[in-house]
Amino acid sequence: MAEGFLYLVAIMDWFSRFVLSWAVSLTMEVDFCLEALARALHRGRPEIFNSDQGSQFTCDKFTGELARRGVAISMDGRGRCLDNIFIERLWRSLKYEEVYLRDYICVPEARARIGNWFRFYNHQRFHQSLDYRTPAAVFHAGQG
Repeated sequence: MAEGFLYLVAIMDWFSRFVLSWAVSLTMEVDFCLEALARALHRGRPEIFNSDQGSQFTCDKFTGELARRGVAISMDGRGRCLDNIFIERLWRSLKYEEVYLRDYICVPEARARIGNWFRFYNHQRFHQSLDYRTPAAVFHAGQG
């Protein structure tokens, strides 16, 4: 942001590339990650949850929530960004198509614009790897 940093977490369905939930925070504490996790789990329970090895994702609060729901936990190898290629690609797209083009003045502005971009990504952006369908179309087709 113009002054300081804003941290973002997103939870994605790997099959459809659909962003299930996301949250922003001024700090790297675990609470905003737990909020995003709760919203994602409200949509369904995955068999496996993959994340990097950040302290937010390895702490007892986060892993405990997954364990209580019977979700297997998979973590990327240290220094292996390709283990999480789908979310890394999402970050690249978000940065180049939204974040780097703006100079957010405040958190509500950043949250609103990022939210608009995620809605575009999920519902309007066609993906070659999804046979030129949107993530939402693929995600919802798999829900039926």
